[in-house]
Amino acid sequence: MNPRDVEPRLLRAFAAVAEELHFTRAAARLYTAQQALSRDVRRLEQALGAPLFVRTTRAVELTADGERLLPLARRVLTAHDELAAAFAGPRPLLVDVNTDGPGSARTVLERARELAPDCELMARFESGLTHAAAEVAAGRLDVAFGYAEGLDPALRGRLAHRLVRYEPLAVLLPEGHPLAALPRVPLDALAGERVYAGAGNPRTLEWTRLARELFQGRGIALAPPAPVAVGKEEFRRVMAKTRNPVLASVEFLDLPGCVKRPLVDPVPLSPLSMVWRKGFGHPGLDALHRAAARLAADRGWLDAPAGSWLPGGLTGPPGSG
Repeated sequence: MNPRDVEPRLLRAFAAVAEELHFTRAAARLYTAQQALSRDVRRLEQALGAPLFVRTTRAVELTADGERLLPLARRVLTAHDELAAAFAGPRPLLVDVNTDGPGSARTVLERARELAPDCELMARFESGLTHAAAEVAAGRLDVAFGYAEGLDPALRGRLAHRLVRYEPLAVLLPEGHPLAALPRVPLDALAGERVYAGAGNPRTLEWTRLARELFQGRGIALAPPAPVAVGKEEFRRVMAKTRNPVLASVEFLDLPGCVKRPLVDPVPLSPLSMVWRKGFGHPGLDALHRAAARLAADRGWLDAPAGSWLPGGLTGPPGSG
């Protein structure tokens, strides 16, 4: 086979193995048998006349030729996808909004649906950007929202992202908690508390990193790992059992058995970003960009209040907001 005649399927098989560095995971990602995937990689190696992987019993690694091929293969596959989309019509765009409830990501999605009524934008609920971003990079999701700077740099480097909003943070308190009587909770009032921020949940590592930075030096401890509660009733039960406050955004859904209070002095902000694969294009993604820009302009989403806290040691600019 001449390199000019390489089929996109072979490049897709190569790219999946190169990104997963694991034949079984790559086969699952492509919904194909591992034997068929290995055969396609061998055919590509024969066509190019070069080994692309070093395979041992413990690991799979790219050769120098594999490293050279990967960015080229990605460009070819992107062009192939664009060609297919141009003549087949856009497929549904899969958009993770984290949870099945209100929030900034949901607001952007709903506005984008208004702006592009002919596009199908399907919501997904992956409950954490660390997991969702990996799904985006693997092509199983198209767009996700969350604290992008909290992602592992290797994963973040495979994605594009756009800042959507500086989200004010809040605390969920169990009913009867002494701080629940306050309309707003000063951050330092949480000193001595153990606050849950997803510790131990592999889907939300970026959120735990943000909380750890926010709590540092304030006498606030991260609550130990707890069972991941799915659904309002399970959340209420776990909250009643642990009695730990929970770090959340101000738009987090109201839940039974607890009260939500905004945090102040300073107002902590979480930079919420929209994340997608580099080189990916879709009319629905364009609509999401337009929606995010309009909401930021109309609602001041990118105006940080004076003296507010941002991760990375930053504070809101004086007089902004």
